[in-house]
Amino acid sequence: MQTGDITVQELKQRLDSGEDIILIDVREPHEREICHIGGILVPLGTIPQKISDLAQYKDKEVIVYCRTGGRSSNAVAFLKEQGFVNPRNLVGGVHAWSDNIDNSMPKY
Repeated sequence: MQTGDITVQELKQRLDSGEDIILIDVREPHEREICHIGGILVPLGTIPQKISDLAQYKDKEVIVYCRTGGRSSNAVAFLKEQGFVNPRNLVGGVHAWSDNIDNSMPKY
């Protein structure tokens, strides 16, 4: 894990406790139709165009996820470059969520 990463277990615990978490799914719409853990859908390739929409979250903790953690890691790096103070990558993405939290979630 790298600095700024978050595990699925930590995210689940924080969601269960009712924390107001900003969650961004950077997968494609067809992937979200298969499964998701919530949040705003902003496909990775559209983030530069949507940065002004996302700017309202600049000073908040933002947790980014994808299928396995690669795209979300790239998104976190980009958000940091744009001045976001606390973007975090969900390690392992929805695959880790399926493996460790909800094994009824389909993997693809």
